[in-house]
Amino acid sequence: MTNKLKLYFKAAQSAKIGIWEINLETNLIYWDSVTRCIHEVSEEFIPTTKNTIDFYSIDKNRDEIELLIERAIVEGTPFNKTFQITTAKNNIKYVEGICQIEFLNKKPIRLLGTFQDITKEQNLINELQQSVEKFSSIFSSANDAIFIIDISNGIITNCNPRASELTEYDNSELVGIHNSELFPVKYRKEVRVFLKSHLTKDNYIVNETYIKTKSGLTIPVEVASGKKFKVGDQTFSVCFFRDISERRNVEENMNMLSLAASETTDTIVIANPKGKAVWANNAYLKLTGFNLQEILGEKAGYLSKGPETDKRTTDKIRKAIQDKQSIKVTILNYNKQKEKYWFELNITPIFDNNNNCINFVGVGRDVTARKEKEFELRGLLEVTSHQNNKLFNFAHIVSHNIRSHASNLSMVVDVIENTENTAEKLSYFELFKEGTEKLSETIEYLNEIITIQKNTNIEKKEIRLKDEIEKTKYALSLSIKESQISIIDTIPEDLTVCVIPAYLDSILLNLFTNAIKYRHPERKAILKIGYEIDESYTIITFKDNGLGIDLEKNGHKIFGMYKTFHGNDDARGIGLFITKNQLEAMDGKIEVESKVGMGSIFKIYLNEK
Repeated sequence: MTNKLKLYFKAAQSAKIGIWEINLETNLIYWDSVTRCIHEVSEEFIPTTKNTIDFYSIDKNRDEIELLIERAIVEGTPFNKTFQITTAKNNIKYVEGICQIEFLNKKPIRLLGTFQDITKEQNLINELQQSVEKFSSIFSSANDAIFIIDISNGIITNCNPRASELTEYDNSELVGIHNSELFPVKYRKEVRVFLKSHLTKDNYIVNETYIKTKSGLTIPVEVASGKKFKVGDQTFSVCFFRDISERRNVEENMNMLSLAASETTDTIVIANPKGKAVWANNAYLKLTGFNLQEILGEKAGYLSKGPETDKRTTDKIRKAIQDKQSIKVTILNYNKQKEKYWFELNITPIFDNNNNCINFVGVGRDVTARKEKEFELRGLLEVTSHQNNKLFNFAHIVSHNIRSHASNLSMVVDVIENTENTAEKLSYFELFKEGTEKLSETIEYLNEIITIQKNTNIEKKEIRLKDEIEKTKYALSLSIKESQISIIDTIPEDLTVCVIPAYLDSILLNLFTNAIKYRHPERKAILKIGYEIDESYTIITFKDNGLGIDLEKNGHKIFGMYKTFHGNDDARGIGLFITKNQLEAMDGKIEVESKVGMGSIFKIYLNEK
């Protein structure tokens, strides 16, 4: 190898340029270390005609290198091309391949060439090309009209298709004209000042003006001018023109609406499609106590929420706004001073010609006075209904309880009259005395209820339940004796309940007499009285083994007035009706479980509040 060639190889290696050679007489291929490094093969790799071609993708790359090598061998034609290869380590690289031919007697005998890795440079070129394609796509498909203007003379040098749509001029008509020709004469000075200011500050600025179309139509536009850029010695500016006709129409409509709505006594709030306030009239500001700056940009109604504002109603409003639907609600709001007021609100979405929601209009009024009257009327109705129930219960207590005591006294008198034995007669006088005392006590309770009826609420008293059960058992002792019913209770001596005494007396009498009346004829009657206590109630259970009730057939009317189920001659069908009403008057309730032929369980719930 000559010194000159050695120097060339060293220079090539320093520049990371690989040397390769194909001896056409021996078909041997030579790769230097740089060429091997580019292909990422070891020093032991022996290049051949076949395996060197395998580095080129099976596409036009491989076809092209094969064609160029063939031409070099057959025709002696050199080449300089860029190829994509896949290295031995499966990395994709771009290489620049140069081939020169050595001749002997005008016949190619050797191919000499170089390889240079240009992957980084090619990737940059590819990225630049992609950027150019993206810019070209954005430039062509942008909704805004884009004009590229030569700063030195104001001439339009390029524009996108939207520019033709906006101005009605073809692109060929726009390119080459002065930008001032796009504007009506009276706006040209204004635009010239705008552009001059931009050139001085070199920043992104926006202005509103008008353009004149080819047909003579004047269109309001928003002009935005970005930073300048240079190509060679020329400086250009990119200007964006946006048609704001629709926005101007909306603004004009809003202004007219504002004028019409400002003086109305109804409150009006206008919100954007996301429900954020953009305007409110004086009536709304006066009602809420907020100023316009405080509510702008806030969710309409957000500042009016308070501790008692109904979340379900606010959720409905939020859902209607999300779904772009109308809604009418009445909601408790708070003003800036945290004072409550009732607000009746109608929200209506406003749509453009393309069915896009552009605004919400909320029209409302203060209905506090009306709501207070409604509450007052509702309260009066509840009091009236409650009082009617009390009077109804009172009337039935009079007829039911006194009749029960009178019946017991009548039974005692009947026994005394039909007994000849003086000692036996005297033994019943104690029962007669107890019966008269019980009757007197009932009348005393009824007199107390008459006094209480003048008030809206009947006062409850704490009494010992065990004592009341014993009193009832004693009052019904003759019936208990005759029926031979066993009454077992597990009520503690110290258990107290908060009740209206007359009501409890009536309830106990009714449940005891029912267990006696409707006992089963084929077994000994038993009544078990138990209790349990939960968070809100003391629950007293009355479990008997009597005839039972068909709840599937009669469950819906078991507590109805004058409803009987067993055909007893003395059944009046009023006891359970009275009991239910008495318990409800005390904010309690009654439940029943029963099976025909097996007995019943009555549960009375006494509200301790």
